[in-house]
Amino acid sequence: MVRRRACIALAGVLLLALPAAASSGEPAPEPERVFAGLGSWLDIFASDSWANPAMIVARAKADGVRTLYLQTSNYSQTAAVVRPAAVGRFVDAAHAAGMRVVAWYLPGLERPQLDARRALAAIRFRSRSGQAFDGFALDIEASIVGDVRLRNHRLLSLARLLRRRVGGSYPLGAIVPSPIGMERHPHYWPAFPYAPLAETFDAFLPMAYFSYYAHTPQAAFVYARRVITMLRAHVGPQPLVHMIAGSSTRMPAALLQGFAEAVAACGAQGISLYAFPETSANDWDVLRHTPLGPARRCA
Repeated sequence: MVRRRACIALAGVLLLALPAAASSGEPAPEPERVFAGLGSWLDIFASDSWANPAMIVARAKADGVRTLYLQTSNYSQTAAVVRPAAVGRFVDAAHAAGMRVVAWYLPGLERPQLDARRALAAIRFRSRSGQAFDGFALDIEASIVGDVRLRNHRLLSLARLLRRRVGGSYPLGAIVPSPIGMERHPHYWPAFPYAPLAETFDAFLPMAYFSYYAHTPQAAFVYARRVITMLRAHVGPQPLVHMIAGSSTRMPAALLQGFAEAVAACGAQGISLYAFPETSANDWDVLRHTPLGPARRCA
């Protein structure tokens, strides 16, 4: 046990001694330029979409996507960056199209050093042409660490490590569970550390998967509005809010319209639907016509 603790401590020292993320020669973009606006998501399991990054980027651009959120790995994978060659092509194609691209990683929090290495690997990733991601988002949802105090400690330690390593200007986002979902399932993640996370992250991206609860446009509006107001009550006015609607599979356009109207009314800065391969033409029509910015009538 003593030897194991010594190895863990040494690993932590070595990790902190790693060089900071290499500079691409350009200043980091403002968080609003990265997390605001219309986004779309691609995970490591969407195999067909990884075969032709240039085609996916062209389609996303035509649909009005401003930022592509690209998963690099998760805690259960064997690689720090899954499909690195395709990831590089996505980054290059997105930048050539004038789009931003954000890496996202799902930590398990069981192996803190592994999660830190993989998150930093995404941040430090460079394509063959030297292009980097424009920001990074941590997907905070795994509850496999049963001790919530330990889970929160590891989560906040990881978040603070990332901020120290990337500096104050690098755009960092927190992908968080829906506050409504956590309220309805109080044993899932009690005492979720919203306020400490707000000290580290520039943007919150709640997984506001309303289709599980709302079956009318009005109910979708109420759900989205409540997510935003609950989140703001926890994190304050400073972090950007990018609302992620649920799976687009079999979602009536009218429901998404109700959700989008609340996003606009409550002044969220970004909107997206999970995930790109399932998003329909009708979905895109609703999403790209959603006014984003200052709140209008969030009541």
